Amino acid sequence: MDLLASVAPFILRGVTLAGIDSVMRPRRDRIAAWDRLARDLDLSILKEITRGTGLGEVVRTANQLLAGEVRGRVVLDVNR
Repeated sequence: MDLLASVAPFILRGVTLAGIDSVMRPRRDRIAAWDRLARDLDLSILKEITRGTGLGEVVRTANQLLAGEVRGRVVLDVNR
């Protein structure tokens, strides 16, 4: 899947994009990795850096994102 985007905004904000491509790993390795993540991830921290938004708030939230006013993660709740 292609992602046509620039990494410049991340670099300018000092954000590190880190990850792995696990698609080519054997299934047992991927299951072990997800099990480890489920065991080791502190969900209270995840809740602290995440906020929800509804479809009616998407334009306002997008403008806030573009203005650099949003910290953490925004999850779109399509039922809200």
